[in-house]
Amino acid sequence: MAFQPQELTPTRSMRHFYGAELRRCRIAADLSLVKLADVVASSKSTLARVETAQLMIPPGLSEALDAAFGTDGHFVRLYALARNEVHPDQYRRHMDFEHRARVIEHYATQVVPGLVQTEAYMRALFALSPRNTPEVIEEKVAARLGRQERLRSANPPRFAAILEETVLHRPVGGPQVMREQLAALLPLMHTENTLVQVAPVGHDAHILMYAPLVLMRLPDGMTAAWEEGRYTGRLSEDAEEVEQLRGFYDALRATALSPQDSAAVIQRAMEEYEPCDPPEST
Repeated sequence: MAFQPQELTPTRSMRHFYGAELRRCRIAADLSLVKLADVVASSKSTLARVETAQLMIPPGLSEALDAAFGTDGHFVRLYALARNEVHPDQYRRHMDFEHRARVIEHYATQVVPGLVQTEAYMRALFALSPRNTPEVIEEKVAARLGRQERLRSANPPRFAAILEETVLHRPVGGPQVMREQLAALLPLMHTENTLVQVAPVGHDAHILMYAPLVLMRLPDGMTAAWEEGRYTGRLSEDAEEVEQLRGFYDALRATALSPQDSAAVIQRAMEEYEPCDPPEST
């Protein structure tokens, strides 16, 4: 049976259109993916994934394609549009990247990262939205617990998190829920596969403080970034942008407390949620 290339959907997004244009020009030039990869100093797999919009266009590829096809800046102009576009499947891609990542690094501004939330904590968070019915809450809890299984697998990813200290003092779900959540962080502070640090309240303002961030390094070395919003988020696969975010994250990690000092801060925060003794009767 003859090989059938994957059907493309050029009207779905600018990235899909870019991939369709790449295939159109490649076929018109009578070049296979292997031959084109030699011409533009890339690889067959990279070009195939760009054609099907499974991979963000690598920097420099557009200039190489314009030179190979004589398209006078066509792919450079498409790249300028594609790199700034919100991907239509971005949340699903984010989940796929998280599932495949070898290293997952969080910066949390408001709440504990989902991968290390207790069931009671996540349930309390989901209940805050009036759009979440009890059935929807149960579905979301089950999905998040399922994501957490990777951290307990035989081959877990490396997980790191920087928590703003305010996360520790925001009582989600009440004192007991918070105390259990903070206690669940302590075994993760510094292990073979986990690292948790606290950014103290008094540290300087920084560029990342506006929104939570997740950096995910995949087995092929590529890193993607997810910036969280209230109801959705933004996925970046652009190498230059991700490299800049990586620099911001590393600078913040350098100024955060050590795991040992972070554990002490968490333990002190837990004391806020100790049950109060009932007043003595007179």
